[in-house]
Amino acid sequence: MTKQFNRFTILKILLAIFIGGYASLSLELIVLRQLSSFVGTTTITVSIVMGSFLAFMSIGYYRGSELNPIKYSLRRQSAVGFLLIGLLAILSASYILIDIYFMALNFMGIRSNILQTAIYSLIFLSYGPYLFGKITAMLSRYLHYKDRNYTGKIMAVDTLGSVMGSLLTTLITMPFVGVNHSIIILVGSCLLGAILVSRRRKYPYFSGFMLLLSALLFNRDKLLLEIYDIVENNEVSTISIYETDEGKSKILAINSNISSKLSQEHDLNFAYINFINDNFINTIPTDSHKDILIIGAGGFTLGLADKKNSYTYVDIDKKLQAIAEQKFLHQKLGNNKKFVVQDANQFFKESRQKYDLIILDTYSSKHYIPQDLITKEYFIRAKNNLKDGGILVLNSIASANYSNRFSMNLDNTLRAVFPNNLRSQAVDTFNAWAQGDKHNIVYTYYHRPNPQGIYTLNQNTSFYDYEM
Repeated sequence: MTKQFNRFTILKILLAIFIGGYASLSLELIVLRQLSSFVGTTTITVSIVMGSFLAFMSIGYYRGSELNPIKYSLRRQSAVGFLLIGLLAILSASYILIDIYFMALNFMGIRSNILQTAIYSLIFLSYGPYLFGKITAMLSRYLHYKDRNYTGKIMAVDTLGSVMGSLLTTLITMPFVGVNHSIIILVGSCLLGAILVSRRRKYPYFSGFMLLLSALLFNRDKLLLEIYDIVENNEVSTISIYETDEGKSKILAINSNISSKLSQEHDLNFAYINFINDNFINTIPTDSHKDILIIGAGGFTLGLADKKNSYTYVDIDKKLQAIAEQKFLHQKLGNNKKFVVQDANQFFKESRQKYDLIILDTYSSKHYIPQDLITKEYFIRAKNNLKDGGILVLNSIASANYSNRFSMNLDNTLRAVFPNNLRSQAVDTFNAWAQGDKHNIVYTYYHRPNPQGIYTLNQNTSFYDYEM
């Protein structure tokens, strides 16, 4: 009887260790996904989150190995730890609470993405990871007390839990039930871990019920819809749709970035969208047919009214077309338009088709272009997909008067790839003397032969060139 009880207890402890591994990776991935709406997904912000997670987890491992099992009940400490992790998961991963955090920092004047992420990690990603490490160490010691040959099994079970947390969260829960519901599942798994390591008479029913209730309250679909107009919250995008301009226009926002605006009144649409539609799409000769590629589909407003030319929209969110058609456009895309779900860089690497017009409009959050979509190598791939005589258009949000490093380095990068026939212009009015202003700057490259002539006092053919 005692032997069977011991086996059952050991199985419960191993399952709790598995749940700890699952919950740790799941929490890390959910946090990274939620933060992408506020600070993007740069390697710097990701490294801060991961570094903080691992650093505090290692402290937890060390502390868990020091506790005196006679003075402290390892199982009780582990049960309390699981419940606290569930609470911290709600605080650190719920969209509404993260939004409050970033509003507070912006109010205090802290607007650096790096600093915001670092402070967030210290506040929300310190004690939770510490507890993950501490619980694993304590439960390992508990099993070692029973049998010293469990070291390999403990490491295997913990690692397997981490693998399952990574795969299930990114491939199953976030895509199919949403990020907000993934948090509820995570809290539920922590509650199960607490029950597994608790003594039978001390199961945390009440505290567990309160945790699950809190997770449900902060992450229910209705709340996110009422406060943020969120209609989709998957592994890639948090999408909001709402009305503006006193009901005359609709906005589609992806990861807190206003991606598209749709209005029956021309002047209410985004200036850069009107600029591209009016100058590059609506001016296509009626007797010709153009192949047009749009990287960053948004709400599919570019070329929306064009029923003649062929369009390819590329974006990474497979649900974007259905959501845009049903809740934003209220119409199906025309037969001349197709949607490709793929990473932009990968698309250019694999594409063999050439296009007459390529439009690059890729913002992941706020006013930031993903790092891999703003490199010399990426622009070279885009250039290679242009037909002779084709046009490439890039929408950027930058300083119109080169008053910051980003604006200058972006310009340097583009001119390294497009040394000739490249033109940039702000699509709205700006103050040439202001510092720090941001505007829609549209870069246009014309893929045509360039004579590369220069007019000098000694050699000047401008008179003949005018005639040409």
